[in-house]
Amino acid sequence: MKFFLASIAILSAGVSAFSISKPNNNNNSASSSRITTITRTTAASRTTTTTSLSASGGGMSVRPIGIGSASPQTLITNVDLESVHDTSDEWIRSRTGIQERRVLVHEGTRSVITATTDDDDEGGTIDAEIDETLRTLGIEAARNALDMARTDPADIDLVICATSSPDDLFGDAPSIAHAVGCDSARVVAFDLTAACSGFLFGIVTASQFLGNGGGSARKALVLGADALTRWVDWEDRNSCILFGDGAGAMVLSSSDDDDDDDESDGI
Repeated sequence: MKFFLASIAILSAGVSAFSISKPNNNNNSASSSRITTITRTTAASRTTTTTSLSASGGGMSVRPIGIGSASPQTLITNVDLESVHDTSDEWIRSRTGIQERRVLVHEGTRSVITATTDDDDEGGTIDAEIDETLRTLGIEAARNALDMARTDPADIDLVICATSSPDDLFGDAPSIAHAVGCDSARVVAFDLTAACSGFLFGIVTASQFLGNGGGSARKALVLGADALTRWVDWEDRNSCILFGDGAGAMVLSSSDDDDDDDESDGI
């Protein structure tokens, strides 16, 4: 018993530290990371734990050579929302900076479209008959990026679509790749979900394929596309004012791709 009490006293007065380093051992990358956890026990028996995460990044072995975007034709302004909510253009703009948003036509947005059209003739900016989907927006953005990059779709090795609201439960990237003319026997296509940071994760993921693939992948098409208005509660004025729909795309090329002309290609 005395030995047990003496041990407790020694531990209460002592300080212990535990450190874990997890460096990046990839010799091809200049990036590194370190996680350190320190636990201190004071004489007053109060334990505090501090965890710090630090990371340093290096250059990615890819470069953007083309970008493109697409947005729905249907426009809903702050004034349009006044027809269905107790709100105003000034209230929305002063709190969010938003004046208008492009949206796909669906059950949620159609309630605003109908109310605006019935209210007055200023609803001419909204066309309820437009047939657009997230997939069609992705296709348009991808084609615009490929045109800017002057890249044949058949030369694309990888297609990544970063989205949290795909049309297809199993992902939109394969159908977008097929629609723009990618070689189905060559291209790898998949969706990636990382919410607001999805496009950034898509670029990083593509760079890993292009930079570490042993030359098997030379060009990638990365898209960021979302139709969050389909998930918004259009009866809630605090959230429905915030979101629109759209798609953006970027063509990436491996930095060591000798087939590219540095003076003519690139952004």
